[in-house]
Amino acid sequence: MDRVTAAKVFIDVAQSRSFTITAERLDMSRPMVTRYIEAMEDWLKIRLFHRTTRKISLTSAGEACLKDVALWLEQADKMTSLANEGQELSGLIKLTTSMSFGFSQLMPAIQLFMETHPKIRVDIDLEDRAANLTEKSIDLALRIASNPDPSLIGKPIALCESVLVASPAYLDKTQATLGNIQQPQDLAKHGCLGYKNFEQHIWHLAKADQFESVTVDCRLTINEATALLHGTLNGAGVSMQPTYLANQYISDGRLVHVLPDWKPKALNIYALYSSRKHLSPTVRALIDHLEAYFQDHPW
Repeated sequence: MDRVTAAKVFIDVAQSRSFTITAERLDMSRPMVTRYIEAMEDWLKIRLFHRTTRKISLTSAGEACLKDVALWLEQADKMTSLANEGQELSGLIKLTTSMSFGFSQLMPAIQLFMETHPKIRVDIDLEDRAANLTEKSIDLALRIASNPDPSLIGKPIALCESVLVASPAYLDKTQATLGNIQQPQDLAKHGCLGYKNFEQHIWHLAKADQFESVTVDCRLTINEATALLHGTLNGAGVSMQPTYLANQYISDGRLVHVLPDWKPKALNIYALYSSRKHLSPTVRALIDHLEAYFQDHPW
């Protein structure tokens, strides 16, 4: 049996503690996972796992050799990458990102990448909560953050700026009763839309060397940016939106840029992966492609 594949199966089972989960993640049958583990035990002359009907755990010998097997696999992957240098990229990439970014910006970039590399397949999981990359066998996550998860390796590939926006209908409706929004503190009088799961909604804004923090009243909160955007378009109030969503609506007049001189803090868009080890040339190529694409196609 292929020792490289057997080593990958061993490391995955050590993480998942389940032959069934590893079989699903590596797209092989459960009996095949068992055979690879048995082959590893035969080659190493040790028992790697304690197996019961309810639980799988590493033996002390399996724990002791796990790091060495991972290092050996890293070297094997490097040698394979060198041997395959210049060959056409292929394989499956599992990617996760937020619904709003996937909907508005990611698809054209992915389509161009797949046209350039016709042997590559891409599986995209859209969710706004942070996924466990190891548990879900995700190769790459695109996340907007000021400080990404320290357990992950992150490379900034684009900048995410935000703007305050409202529909013309909302501003017309509230002008007589609440007045125009001319200063940050005016926002406290208006209906605002916020992201769910915040006990307090405080918007931090900057204008040159001036800084303002405004506590806003968010009667409507939503846990997803695209829905928040459409609430704003429907006249529900003022919201803070990423420019990658809002710019097209500001351009066509369906949204008004409120307090254009005052800017919320910009965040980085990171390409995140669980470890530098075993990062395939295919995933590396996608990261480089996304960084170049978003630089050439600003929103």
